[in-house]
Amino acid sequence: MNSDTTLHGECLVPGSARGRLALLSAPLSLWGGFDLETGRVCDVNHPQHGMTIAGRILAMPGGRGSSSSSSVLLASARLGIQPLAIILAERDPILTVGALVAEDLYGVSIPVLRLSGAGLQKLQGVTSLELYSSSGNAYAEPF
Repeated sequence: MNSDTTLHGECLVPGSARGRLALLSAPLSLWGGFDLETGRVCDVNHPQHGMTIAGRILAMPGGRGSSSSSSVLLASARLGIQPLAIILAERDPILTVGALVAEDLYGVSIPVLRLSGAGLQKLQGVTSLELYSSSGNAYAEPF
């Protein structure tokens, strides 16, 4: 771990992931905002409309809207097109529940961690991340 580039946060759902980053500038509701066939942002009003989030580490300020987002996250895990992990600037119990249930029902790990808003800003220009989230502590490091 390089202490100059490592971002520290809070573990919401434990796990680890390594992969490409999908950084969203605005919150996203997975219900009506995430296409379960393509793995892309399908909300036409979202700034990152069309961006692939399946198989990527999804980072965004927070979730938005419907409590059904947890079931969409769960369905994406069942279909194998879930994000590798989720990084949020604000705690989101809906996405956290979806990630916990995905692990329990399907054995699919979707770590969730919270970084400060300033931490999320430091991800600008980053293309790939490694993260680890466990027992209240979490880190993310560009590679």
